[in-house]
Amino acid sequence: MSTEPETAEGTNVAHATADIGTSNYEVSLVAGHHPLKADEGVEAGGKDLGPAPHELLCAALGACTGITLRMYAQRKDWPLRSVHVDVQLEVHGQDRAIIRKLRLEGDLDQAQRARLADVAERTPVTLTLKQGVQITTTVE
Repeated sequence: MSTEPETAEGTNVAHATADIGTSNYEVSLVAGHHPLKADEGVEAGGKDLGPAPHELLCAALGACTGITLRMYAQRKDWPLRSVHVDVQLEVHGQDRAIIRKLRLEGDLDQAQRARLADVAERTPVTLTLKQGVQITTTVE
């Protein structure tokens, strides 16, 4: 259950801000209360001062996957030592695909590994990406 405030539209589960000035393409981000930077690589005209937006998307999916699998294994008292998540976004013309590879370390049997792979398919960020999300934009 979220501890975030209820809004007229629903429960706020995440919040971030992004600010950019005239310096190509450095963006100051605040996610929750954590300051971050994003940028484009030098080949795209940036200075490579932080991850590019699509890299942040892959990182969000990887983080959510790792956290969810750790929580699940802890609740089940399974001997999961570590989770390594590799996420790649591939673009083929107008089509996009995310390839996620899991490496699970620990004395897990095949049934536990299969269950963790199944759980990975239903993490919160996975479901958001799979189901799509409505984006509403306003200009102040």
